[in-house]
Amino acid sequence: MEFTLLGAVAFAAAATAGVLWFEAGRTNPPGSTRRLADAALAATLAGLLAGRLAAMAGGGTNPLTHPADIVIVRSGVDTGFAALAALVLLALLARRGPWATLDGLASAALAGLAGWHLSGVFRSAWLGTPSDLPWAFAQAGSAVTRHPVEVYAAASLLLGAVALHLWKRRSPRPGVVGATALIVAAGVRLATEPLRLGLGTGPEWWYTAGTAAGLALLAWRLTRRPAP
Repeated sequence: MEFTLLGAVAFAAAATAGVLWFEAGRTNPPGSTRRLADAALAATLAGLLAGRLAAMAGGGTNPLTHPADIVIVRSGVDTGFAALAALVLLALLARRGPWATLDGLASAALAGLAGWHLSGVFRSAWLGTPSDLPWAFAQAGSAVTRHPVEVYAAASLLLGAVALHLWKRRSPRPGVVGATALIVAAGVRLATEPLRLGLGTGPEWWYTAGTAAGLALLAWRLTRRPAP
């Protein structure tokens, strides 16, 4: 049985919703869960659609003649276009309070990405390049053991989510937590990309640009003087 794109979305949505519910009244204002969840869902769906269409176009598949392939994972999702579309829509939705929205979604977004990567375990799409490490796994019918790269990514993102949640308790400057989340998300993908199959065709430049943008945003928010 093939897991579809909707199955991966369910893992990500459950993780995101769980963190938003947990943080309401703690590091996020009471009653903020619904607003943040709606913004996250809209941005996620827009990103997935954009990333899926980009992947189909890159693989030579016409979405108009193969509409079912939009929700069936065959050629994957172009994560660069997905992230860009999600961030653009999120910026539009949060234009009245961008820093509060970004900071409020930071931990939940990383947890959602962790759920997305972890879903690869259940659809047999979690192994990367060959490895002889003790925790390497082999696909059914193969003697070659490989890096559990999606587990690496999921664990790193989950640790980042926990760290940002703890940091938010100290009430850092607005925008700092959101910028750090962007650095973690892009940095984890950049660090794990060499362990994925198909090295040389991956979108490393997307993750490099995302990490650089996050660092620039973080530096700006840290050095900006608080409003009187």
